[in-house]
Amino acid sequence: MEDKLMTMAEAVKKYVKNGDILDIEGFTHLICFAAGHEIIRQGKKDLIACRLTPDLVYDQMIAAGCVRKVVFSWAGNPGVGPLYGLRRAVEGGVPRGIEIEEYTHFGMVARFMAGASNLPFMHLRSFYGSTLPQKNREIKSVKCPYTGQMFATVPALNPDVAIIQVQRVDALGNAQIWGLMGVQREAAFASKKVIIVAEELVDSGVIRSDPNRTLIPGMIVDAVVIEPFSAHPSYALGYYDRDNQFYVDWYRISKDQSSMERYISDWIFGVSNRSEYMEKLGANNVKRLKARKRLSTPVNYGY
Repeated sequence: MEDKLMTMAEAVKKYVKNGDILDIEGFTHLICFAAGHEIIRQGKKDLIACRLTPDLVYDQMIAAGCVRKVVFSWAGNPGVGPLYGLRRAVEGGVPRGIEIEEYTHFGMVARFMAGASNLPFMHLRSFYGSTLPQKNREIKSVKCPYTGQMFATVPALNPDVAIIQVQRVDALGNAQIWGLMGVQREAAFASKKVIIVAEELVDSGVIRSDPNRTLIPGMIVDAVVIEPFSAHPSYALGYYDRDNQFYVDWYRISKDQSSMERYISDWIFGVSNRSEYMEKLGANNVKRLKARKRLSTPVNYGY
């Protein structure tokens, strides 16, 4: 059996290459900031960063000069405001100019679905009546051979590497998620390489005891990284809460280029791994965010 367990530094060095199409997936929670920080530390360049909802971690990667293009459907600091790193790059070329390729949410979902299904494109009803196809030439149309109806189409999206954070995983890469979900499964099946980052490593018997939570099977996983607290300031349901104050603070930090550069210097280059990041964050903050127990009711898989 191939050993998939490795550190974040090892996984990023091995599987994330300059110029890759990259997807750090997650929806509200399980957004792997630790992976984005390691990508910055290793100086990866010319990445095409994909995600339905790029937020602070992509803002940081853009500000660090790692990204040349963003493929997305919505971008912002959730509930707070814009991404100033993204805005400076698009409007002023700071620290470098980047391209943007925009879709609707379901347009991005359809791209991942096509990629996961080994199809060249996916058709959908949306986009008609919208001016978005005038801005994005990748949105085309096709005539249904059965009804003659016209549908919009989007091309398959097959990232070179997807980084998916989960709550728990076994050494084989069988990964389990509960709570809010986005397109983690579709992105994983669409991608050429998959890195799983987990809060906890568990025995395969734990995975088999609750199979309905297994979203991503180990057979498509290339690397398994065990790194607690790797989603902060995002959250991992059942492990720690969202650090809402950080999102509010990021508005001020990111609005000024020099303060954003200081953050990257202090909090990304100033630490070598997530353990040092947590130490810098402080035990009181880690304790404050720790999730209380609220266990689900057991189910019976007996027969």
